[in-house]
Amino acid sequence: MNESAILHIPDSQYCFAVGEKKLVIRLRMAKEDADASVTLIYAGKYQFQQSREQIPMEIRYTDRLYHYYETTLVLTDVRLAYVFCIRQQGTTYYFCEDGVVLQYDFAEGFYNFFQMPYINRNDVLPTVKWMKSAVFYQIFVDRFFCGNTKKDRSYINMEWGALPTPKSFAGGDLCGIIEKLDYLKELGITAIYLTPIFRSISNHKYDTMDYMQIDPQFGTKEEFGELVRMAHAHGIRIVLDAVFNHCSMQMQQFCDVMEKGAESLYYDWFLIDGAYPVPSRANYECFAECTYMPKLDTANPEVQEYLIGIACYWIREYGIDGWRLDVSDEVSHVFWRRFREAVKKEKADAVIIGENWHDAYPYLRGDQYDSIMNYAFTKACLDYFARKTFDAKQMAEKLSSNLMRNMEPVNRMMLNLLDSHDTHRFYSEVGENPDRLLAALALEMVFPGAPCIYYGTEICTPGGYDPDSRRCFDWEKVHTDTDVRKKLTELTHIRSCTAITDGNVELAAENGMLCVRRKAGGEGVSLYINMTEEQRRQEHCLKADSKVLSAHRASVLPAAGDGKMTCGVCVEPEGYLIVREQREALD
Repeated sequence: MNESAILHIPDSQYCFAVGEKKLVIRLRMAKEDADASVTLIYAGKYQFQQSREQIPMEIRYTDRLYHYYETTLVLTDVRLAYVFCIRQQGTTYYFCEDGVVLQYDFAEGFYNFFQMPYINRNDVLPTVKWMKSAVFYQIFVDRFFCGNTKKDRSYINMEWGALPTPKSFAGGDLCGIIEKLDYLKELGITAIYLTPIFRSISNHKYDTMDYMQIDPQFGTKEEFGELVRMAHAHGIRIVLDAVFNHCSMQMQQFCDVMEKGAESLYYDWFLIDGAYPVPSRANYECFAECTYMPKLDTANPEVQEYLIGIACYWIREYGIDGWRLDVSDEVSHVFWRRFREAVKKEKADAVIIGENWHDAYPYLRGDQYDSIMNYAFTKACLDYFARKTFDAKQMAEKLSSNLMRNMEPVNRMMLNLLDSHDTHRFYSEVGENPDRLLAALALEMVFPGAPCIYYGTEICTPGGYDPDSRRCFDWEKVHTDTDVRKKLTELTHIRSCTAITDGNVELAAENGMLCVRRKAGGEGVSLYINMTEEQRRQEHCLKADSKVLSAHRASVLPAAGDGKMTCGVCVEPEGYLIVREQREALD
């Protein structure tokens, strides 16, 4: 047995509460030890020596190196003690805080059992309920639609639809989004994530000058209030971009420091080497190497109060539904803890989504973010659908590995995206192949978490890296290029299935196809994706009364005349099939 591969960490992503008396426990083991059987031995912490219960653990996830065993306990005593019993090839082992041992003294278990000391109610990470069925739509405001035809247009320096440059202004605004809310609702969108809307000199607005003012290019506070009200009336939530890592060098507080140096009341708001900040010398910390975006010192209590006040203001006064946190992994943990407490107090179901491109577990333990922009999902999709460096088995393993980074409630709130304003357009990455795009969108809709559609994906907008990924929305294509948009609309409407909103997930490769299954409440949804170069058929994998929810280049095979009342699937290259089965078919 490969002892070095065995891992369990109490009170972590390997042991976490999903309710006041409900606990998920995971154990990692090497794949070569798949013949081992694992049993969890457990009891209330103060009864462990006298009597214990046992429950078998099943392999729930598999990645390239490991199997992950999992079980869920419903407890009567929230003070839990437990060890793992591993049986392999006739030998019984125990895994506890001392590691793997051949004998275990239960009478002295208080020295070395694993424990969940106590499930405190306020330590349970709640799922933001509306996120379970949400479909996000990310809008880069300047390039979506210009609705206010009477505004000052003197700042606009490009024709709508021309290729953008870093300094291009196209004229998109908040009125334009209001005007297109019916379109977004029809598309199946339930949440809009807006890139920054506050006062700034750039087209992207990530260099904020004034967090309390809507940029005049985009509109007014009154128009923003109307957007939130109208969006809510359409069943669509609004999430704003919080750029709290850095600001514009033209922000009032930084200008004061530029003028007064160390004598400024705001000198300690920034991280400056010397008495005065000097942009030409870059003697202060900034975002990346952009001296026009000085970094705020979020460890400073005054800065914390200022920024938290801004976050609460836009929730309290305008009813926004959450924040996406820009460059969130470079901001103080202490700040995010204070931020979460204040935001959740203002609006309990406001979502907090960090922009962490990498494993963000330290931020996702329930005291900071709800989730992150899931760029690990993006990368896996690029490897599978675009670059084809993954086959179905490798894709299933990679997705499983990503899920094992976090607790289940976090996975259910992840913002799963194929692309964004910071990446190449996914449609271009797949060689402008609409079949591959649709297959990836199908996975995005069925996978745990909330899918996020980058504006224009539904009309196959191409684009390379920034600024090319920030092209104008071509509204003429809405009337001409309808195939992908119609299929995406079909996909977004399956998000309300109970199996997808509340179900567990199984990932596997079968006959060269990626298979994703979700099950809950007597309902099952199965997705089959074929990224091989050959047609793939699989017999007897569905009940005869299975319902097709969405299909592209795929079909259900008729039931065989063998008395089993089952049918199969047939998926063409770069096709997908999503089917639903009800309780009687699952039993």
